[in-house]
Amino acid sequence: MDQLEQLREELLAEVANASDSVSLDAVRVSALGKKGRVTAMMKGLGGMDPEARKATGQALNVLKGEISNALEARKTLLEENEISVRLAEETIDVSLPVRPEQEGLLHPISQTIEEVAEIFAPMGFEVAEGPDIEDDFHNFTALNFPPDHPAREMHDTFFLPLKEDGTRHLLRTHTSPVQVRVMQNTKPPIRILAPGRTYRCDYDITHTPMFHQVEGLVIDKAVHMGHLKSCIIEFVKAYFEVENLPIRFRPSYFPFTEPSAEVDIGCSRENGELKIGAGADWLEILGCGMVHPNVLRSSGIDPDEYQGFAFGLGVERIAMLKYGIPDLRTFFDSDLRWLRHYGFAALDVPTLAGGLSR
Repeated sequence: MDQLEQLREELLAEVANASDSVSLDAVRVSALGKKGRVTAMMKGLGGMDPEARKATGQALNVLKGEISNALEARKTLLEENEISVRLAEETIDVSLPVRPEQEGLLHPISQTIEEVAEIFAPMGFEVAEGPDIEDDFHNFTALNFPPDHPAREMHDTFFLPLKEDGTRHLLRTHTSPVQVRVMQNTKPPIRILAPGRTYRCDYDITHTPMFHQVEGLVIDKAVHMGHLKSCIIEFVKAYFEVENLPIRFRPSYFPFTEPSAEVDIGCSRENGELKIGAGADWLEILGCGMVHPNVLRSSGIDPDEYQGFAFGLGVERIAMLKYGIPDLRTFFDSDLRWLRHYGFAALDVPTLAGGLSR
């Protein structure tokens, strides 16, 4: 038994002195491996008489368990120390100036949303946000979508699994639910922009399952179509920064506005090149209209007292037109070469006085 006690002290000392995981594993192998010291003693139990074998075997099992526990405890301590050392060595001083070769750039989507917000800010518009996951009421019913509208079909909308009560949520197909929530919780007058992600089942060169929209809403007692046209005309001219830009409003249909219109801007297509400005062709850029009385009523606003207008545009679409980006899918490819080409400096804040896209 004196031999076991001496072995115990030696092995525990070796475990305690192990300075890293490699040396600790070497101690484990030398003690408990196939040719380890404890293993060798256990193999010699067969040559002992029954009484001695029983007593020695019990003592060896106790020793084996004690060494195993010591090894595990030491391993945990060494791992924690190694993590602490690594964290200390890899600390980054975020106050240091960025290296020129690693300068970050703003994505064109972020820049375009900032440009749109900057144009509408002097008109009194405030930015409002809402959840990406919506219920049927805010996404469809409150916006005057009839029960059989195609947008409610599974092939057009990302629906979540049915809940126990038979209802189901969905990924919003537009940012219009933000307008509904604002009207429900805010007393007119209202003047907001609602930028954000939206989701629809579509994917090709001009469509992606996830994209961005900016929608605007104005509710007041004396709002009319003339205000809407003036607002849109000022926005389009400021955003595209093209003098004498031709603009036209075409009658259209949306469930949530009446009357409704789509807005086109002049362009020319020559030699495979699209140019914004005076030309023989037209290009659609956004939809708009006077808010339908049913939408006001569903949101708790009296349509006999208030009226308003709304508009919506695709962020990627107007960014592609302004900055000459040919494929919508490249916005989401995470290609640093693309971002270095189309990105914006982090401090290049758009202003109407200094220029939107300097």
